[in-house]
Amino acid sequence: MEPVLARHRGDAGADRGELDPPARERRKKAAAQPPDPEQVLAEVSGFAELAESGAYIAGDRRVSRSERTKWRVTFRRLATEAQSALHAADSGPAERAMELMIDLACRAQGCFRSEDPLEAARFVVSQAVSALWETVLDARGFAEFTARAAPQLIRWEREYGWSEGLGAGEVREQERPLAEVLAPMLDAPDMWRGFADAYLAELDRIAAAEAPTPGKNNRKIRRDWADSFLDRDYMKRRRTGNLARWNSLLLEHLDTGRAQRLAGHAAFSGPDADFLKAQAARLRGDVDEALTLITECLKHLPGSTEFAAFAEEVGAEVPR
Repeated sequence: MEPVLARHRGDAGADRGELDPPARERRKKAAAQPPDPEQVLAEVSGFAELAESGAYIAGDRRVSRSERTKWRVTFRRLATEAQSALHAADSGPAERAMELMIDLACRAQGCFRSEDPLEAARFVVSQAVSALWETVLDARGFAEFTARAAPQLIRWEREYGWSEGLGAGEVREQERPLAEVLAPMLDAPDMWRGFADAYLAELDRIAAAEAPTPGKNNRKIRRDWADSFLDRDYMKRRRTGNLARWNSLLLEHLDTGRAQRLAGHAAFSGPDADFLKAQAARLRGDVDEALTLITECLKHLPGSTEFAAFAEEVGAEVPR
């Protein structure tokens, strides 16, 4: 994420301080200092609240017409300041500011008038996440990092990236899956296990929250449950697709117990969930189970090249 630089023009004699060496040194020193994290957090919080309330789309008196047309400039400025503030002695407020900017980026399509808000704002989500996670790991330690990064990974990862535009774009070309951001940070077996435990605990929390609430067995409750079932199943399938790359990578670093727990987790659904089970079966040496599962996967998604490659590896028949 490249910084936003302002350029000013003026007469050579407009500001004598520009010619004063001590003044130049003071300005250089000030420019080298990270912005005040508390001030950045206050600005980011206000901007995110307005954007998510629709103020930058509809005629809202809290945002002027000129500011609505300049939203991308404000977005870039705040993103740059939030990342710079991560270098402050107390990076806590900057960490929160960066988290808010990433949350906003993941919902930007409904907050700003643009076919591709992230391309317009030149905001690369994976770079912002990398800067945030590296800061948290260095400043807070591994336990705090896992507690924060595990739910963020689930919330932020996207199967097809975050840019809404079709085809190649400057931002799209720089993006990479968060699985590829995270994996190099886990450089020891106990770090993989520790992160896996935090990840599984967060999946447990999500699955419990999505489980139907026990109640009286009457017609209205059954109808309400049926009405919400498709929404819940869609969310599970989407989550499973978003996290498929990470799940496959994580699976290779897990013991049998954790692998089985991940593969059969109630937070996942759909063909990608069955594919995860097939991968887990092959890792524990149950090729027959892997073959059966991948065959079912191909019935649902016969055009998946990933499924087809796995099917050939385990000897399953691939549809032509």
